[in-house]
Formats: sequence, C-alpha cells, structure tokens
Amino acid sequence: MTIITEQSELEAFCRAAASADYVTVDTEFMRDSTYWPKLCLVQVAAPERAVAIDALAPGIDLKPFYDLLADRSVLKVMHAARQDVEIFWHGARTIPEPLFDTQIAAMVCGYGDSVGYETLVASLTGTRIDKVSRFTNWSQRPLTPQQIDYALSDVVHLRSVYEKLRERLEKNGRIAWVEEEDAILTNPDTYNLDPERAYERLKTRSDNPKFLAVLQAAAAWREREAQRRDTPRNWILRDDALLDIAAQAPSNAKSLARSRGVPKGFAESRAATELLQAITEAARSPLPQPPRVRARREANQGVGAIVDLLRVLLKMKCEEHGVAQKLIASTSDLEQLAGQENPDVPALHGWRREVFGEAALALKQGRLALALRGKRLEAIRLDGEGAKEKPVRQAGAKASAKSS
Repeated sequence: MTIITEQSELEAFCRAAASADYVTVDTEFMRDSTYWPKLCLVQVAAPERAVAIDALAPGIDLKPFYDLLADRSVLKVMHAARQDVEIFWHGARTIPEPLFDTQIAAMVCGYGDSVGYETLVASLTGTRIDKVSRFTNWSQRPLTPQQIDYALSDVVHLRSVYEKLRERLEKNGRIAWVEEEDAILTNPDTYNLDPERAYERLKTRSDNPKFLAVLQAAAAWREREAQRRDTPRNWILRDDALLDIAAQAPSNAKSLARSRGVPKGFAESRAATELLQAITEAARSPLPQPPRVRARREANQGVGAIVDLLRVLLKMKCEEHGVAQKLIASTSDLEQLAGQENPDVPALHGWRREVFGEAALALKQGRLALALRGKRLEAIRLDGEGAKEKPVRQAGAKASAKSS
C-alpha cells in the first residue's frame, strides 16, 4: 500500500501499469465550495500493486496517469464512473478508454438499480469495507494512514469484483450489453455542460413561452457565472429565485430586488446588470419554439393506467432476464411509451428492445395481455381478435411456460 507524492514514483508506477491487462481506478474529490470538482487523490491498482496518487502534492504532474487512462491497450475498471470521468475530461480533456463500469455490469447481472460499491464487494467477495473515512476532507494534508487504507480499498477489492462480474457476463453472453452502456460514458458529449440547457434541471410545469424563454436565459446566465467564478450554482442564485425571476421578468434593479430569493444587494451588482440584460432580451423576443418543459406524467384519461401496466411488464421482464429495471427504462420512458405514437426512448433500441421494448409495444397495441394464473402473473400473446392465447412467460419462472 503506497501513497505517491513524487513525480519519479508516479512515472515509474504508470510505466509498470501500462503492461497490465487492466487497472482499477477511483478518485477522491471535493465539490462543496466549487463548481468544478477539486481532484484530491487518485487510486490505481494493477494486478500486483495498488497506489494512491496525491494530486495535491507540490510539483506533482498527473500527465503520466492521464497517459495511462488514454492507453487503449489497458482496460480501465471503475465503479459508477461518470463523476470520475467528468473530472478527467474537464481537468485534462482525457477519457479513460476502454472502460468497464462495474456498477453497470452489476445491473446487467441482476444486482438491482445502481447497486452500491460496498454492497457489491460484500456480495461478491464476502469482504466488509470500513466506512469510517467515507465523509472526510480529502483536501487536508497530511492524509492519515486510515484515510489512505480506506481510499485504496476501493481499487483493491474492485479487482475481484471485476473478474467475477466479467466471468458472469461471458457466461450469459452479455458483455456487449455492458459495452453499449460504457460507450455513453466514454463519449465526450456526455460531459459537455451547455449553459443553454441548464434550465432543464429546474422543475416547472409552466409551458408559457415568455416564462420559459426568461427561465432559459436566467439559468444560462447563472451557469456561465458559476463556471467563471468556480462557485456552486446556488451560491449565485437559488433555484427558487430563478423561477420567480422567470415569472416576474423584472426589467430593472428595483423590480429584481423584489423577486423572491434574490440576496440583499445583488440587484445593484455588476452581475445583476448582465442578468437583467439577458432577461430583457428574452422577454422581448420569446423563442418561436420555446424550451420544452421536462417530460411529466400525462393527465389524459387512460394513459396513467397504461403506464402502470408497462411498469408491471417491465418488472416481469427484468426478473425474467435478471437485469435492473433502471437500466431498461425510466418512469419518463414509460410515460412516453404510453402517451406517444412513435416515442424515441432507449427501451426501443438495441438489447433493451429485445428484453422489454418489443413486449411493451405489443402490450400497448393489444397484442399482449397480462393475466393471473393461480398466484402467478403471465404475459400472454394474443393472435387476431384474441381468440387464441399463448402464454409467454411467468413472472419469476424459467424461460419455458405451458400453453393454456
């Protein structure tokens, strides 16, 4: 167990790790008072050695580590990799490729939605990880031996987790499923933070064009300001303040100051002048096609019931195939399947369509029914007018099922 604080040690470790088939990777970072995550520690384990790289050590340059991440001959294994990859992309414009995310692999192997690392380690290796150092200030120096041991445990046990999950995936022929999901994580577009889309994070039910245009402009201004200052969004203006600003569309400092949630003195600041200019422009020229409100449950009669049926079918199919529901379809996906004629959702593409999408369309189109057989729920295909019924599979049962 080693902590690296010297450049020569980092270079030597990365040279050796480059000959491995795979390395496991994790990070510790702080984001409490910044917009961009502050990388504090990088943990890497090769088959023979695990190290913690002190990203805050004086004179340390992480280029050898980033070169290792970019080395396509070495597989990078991570758990719930999205935040870590975001750090690497925004910090060094580096994407770890190829990548294997063990959380995604676990979901494909039936370990449930977004399974936690400690739970997965305990299930696959029988090891219990000490959580004492989980909530620690990783930017303080020196790090304690307990902190270093905790940080290294994440990548040490990840080696066994990866190997066991890989073996299962190869047996059930689902490696391609994981690779399809990992491709999203290695796409730089996944991490491009477009200020013009920042309004999508805000919860609103209004579809008023002027309201949405002002909300988009105000949220975009806040996002750019937070990025410029490297400050959390809500330290600039809170969400409720943006929503009230969008509703009131203030045109001057006095009216802005009266908006709910606007801090005292903010309306007279330079930042407020820029915000008011953005609001004024948006209010004068609402977009011909205003931003779309986040998809929500349709109120049309019957759609809610269809969503509920699709949710039952999703549960059945996921139990049958041993895969997490969250990986197949979200509530929003089910609502679009129920309410739209030609929805474009992940559940209708790739391996998801085979597992759930085709059956979902059949249910919606009246070619599939759900029925109770004793204490078991079955999906039954209907031919023609439904005169002829064929059981598909019982929930929780094996692939074969008896005809009725």
